[in-house]
Amino acid sequence: MTALLQTPLFCLLAGYLLGSIPSGYLAGRWLKGVDIRSLGSGSTGATNVLRQFGKGPALVVFLVDVLKGTAAVLLAKLLLQPLGITPESDWWVVATGLAALAGHIWPVWLGWRGGKAVATGLGMLLGLTWPVGLACFGVFMAVISLSRIVSLSSVIAALSLPLLMLGSFASSGTGLRPAYLALALLTMVMVLWRHRSNIERLLAGTEPRIGQKKA
Repeated sequence: MTALLQTPLFCLLAGYLLGSIPSGYLAGRWLKGVDIRSLGSGSTGATNVLRQFGKGPALVVFLVDVLKGTAAVLLAKLLLQPLGITPESDWWVVATGLAALAGHIWPVWLGWRGGKAVATGLGMLLGLTWPVGLACFGVFMAVISLSRIVSLSSVIAALSLPLLMLGSFASSGTGLRPAYLALALLTMVMVLWRHRSNIERLLAGTEPRIGQKKA
């Protein structure tokens, strides 16, 4: 393995490029020949794909976006932690996951206009610590089953993430991993910031539910 492939900077670049794969944009181009960013919410994520093109394309986009986050983290673990976990390698693995989120939100191929990084964030969590990822997804599914509002489910799942991460430290007995807790807090902030317009509509009672076209 070359020295380049062992460097943290390579992992950051690879994470960003994986995250920036424009799955929702490509779905719009391939299915209808349109730029999905000109439709609905303007996001390239699976929710907007669902509203514009249906369940099948949305599921594919969701799975690809999840895999982007998981692949970025697993690649970083493979290259940076071959001999075991250290505090320094933990920070670089986390930074690679955040680079994947940044790539999804600000893809270089699309003029820095992408999605809201919920699915990619889930994939990142599954790669880092799958019990927390599954628990966060469980929170998302519980809220969406009751509310039928994707944005509300995403916001509540994001808010629960730091608590779930702290709970995982306590239950596993491995002790606090500062990099993972920092990741949980930063991910929460990023998701909330990307959903700020949705939060305004939620407060106003105008946020659309699944199956309802956005006004």
